Amino acid sequence: MARVLSLFRPHPFLGLVAGRKPAFCKMSMDTRAREVFAAAVEAVQPDTVVRQSIERKEDSVIINGHKFTLNHNLHLVGFGKAVLGMAAEAERIMGDHLVKGVISVPHGIQQTLQQHGKGHLLLKENSRIKVIEGARHNLPDADAQKAAEEIKHLASELTEKDLLLVLISGGGSALLPAPTPPITLQEKLDVTRSLAGAGATIQELNTIRRALSLLKGGGLAYYAQPAQVVALILSDVIGDPLDLIASGPTVRSHVWPEEILLILEHYKLLNSLPTSVREVLGSPNPRWKENKDESDTSGHVLNVVIGSNSVALKCAALRARELGFRPVVLSPGVCGNVRYVSRLYGLLARFACSRKEPPPEIATEVLKLGPEVGVESWDLCRTMQVLDEGRTEGWGATCLLAGGEPIVELTGKGRGGRNQELAMRVGLELRDLELPPNGPVFLSGGTDGQDGPTEAAGAITDGGLHDEAQAQGLDINNFLVNNDSYTFFSRLSAGQRLLVPGLTCTNVMDVHMLLIPPIPINIR
Repeated sequence: MARVLSLFRPHPFLGLVAGRKPAFCKMSMDTRAREVFAAAVEAVQPDTVVRQSIERKEDSVIINGHKFTLNHNLHLVGFGKAVLGMAAEAERIMGDHLVKGVISVPHGIQQTLQQHGKGHLLLKENSRIKVIEGARHNLPDADAQKAAEEIKHLASELTEKDLLLVLISGGGSALLPAPTPPITLQEKLDVTRSLAGAGATIQELNTIRRALSLLKGGGLAYYAQPAQVVALILSDVIGDPLDLIASGPTVRSHVWPEEILLILEHYKLLNSLPTSVREVLGSPNPRWKENKDESDTSGHVLNVVIGSNSVALKCAALRARELGFRPVVLSPGVCGNVRYVSRLYGLLARFACSRKEPPPEIATEVLKLGPEVGVESWDLCRTMQVLDEGRTEGWGATCLLAGGEPIVELTGKGRGGRNQELAMRVGLELRDLELPPNGPVFLSGGTDGQDGPTEAAGAITDGGLHDEAQAQGLDINNFLVNNDSYTFFSRLSAGQRLLVPGLTCTNVMDVHMLLIPPIPINIR
């Protein structure tokens, strides 16, 4: 292990991190974990991220270092689950410079926000923004298509003197369905469902969606020419790839008919295509043409990610320090099977909690897991170095933070989600370690407040999970096989381990947290 870590010493950043010990806190580990998660969610509230990204100066506005003149020339469109709150804040900032707007939001969202006391995320009565609710059950429908048509119409009427503010968040793709005529919405859905059922990758699915859509893949920006387009994006995708978030309506993409045909042929769907799809794929599209001058479709567009998992983890780290922990962020891109992810956190916990020099086998296995969970070797080595120095130099309690979106292999029909199942599996990995406050605590929670079809966002666990369940007659392995993590945590100790933040109004994937208490060490 020393051989692995010695490659990264000394590191100036770590010296800064260790510059002062975090303050002592009397809260329980469980309570502090919930506090840190709440800070992560608060950091990416839709109104907060918009307010922090727009600087208004009299008759101009500065966004990401770019200055734009306001002269009653601002138009606004948006689509996504968090867009209503984003639009409300944008209108408040822009004032009467906003001419008009259209946003496409989930069915029932206005009533839901009102019922949960989130009135500050609603538009004012005299708002110039039209709200259209659609996409029931997160699926494109006629209402969402109507909204897309109105958004396209608004964009098409703009001139070079206009500024179009585009607000995008997770769920935006389903809320902006605009199939290229004569393709119907149902025909487009049928093609993408057939591809998904045949095993197509997310990249291939997005390629097909863009090819059959008027607005995706840069289509919205295309129709908004020659106006200046500024897109503010709340990302729910690992790595924040602009072309994948809501299928990239403001991001130029090259869509070639040959590429589409190869994908369809590969999955043996070419001969079963509707006539309308064949017609569109066989016709030239303005966005398919080669154009040596890129400025006509990309130079007038500014895309800015204003909220992401990284932003949430950064603010979570600040709150962790306030609560007495020394924070370290592993990665905002953890993915892969929850079995591998839980093993990773279990190994890091054992490494950090070891009272003696950790066996080198732990570091070796951690590094082998890297490719399986989407974490670079450098990040794993950096994290182990911090944990090792904190352990040997007595820096006190540590808060390991990460984020992303692992996957669960479905083998049963129970209720639950990836966060609750991850917490269960990590609990088993922590077995035999000391219990809090002398042992580690793990939390996994979805920032959207909903983990699978349940009211919980996730759960909190520790090394006592197995024995606690056994004492209450609950067989963890049976619940895992049935993917029934929510039922398990609901029955265990009256649901005290569940994480239930309620309506969060945002989504930047998941937050993972491993709290490590101060460890007494024995070093010769």
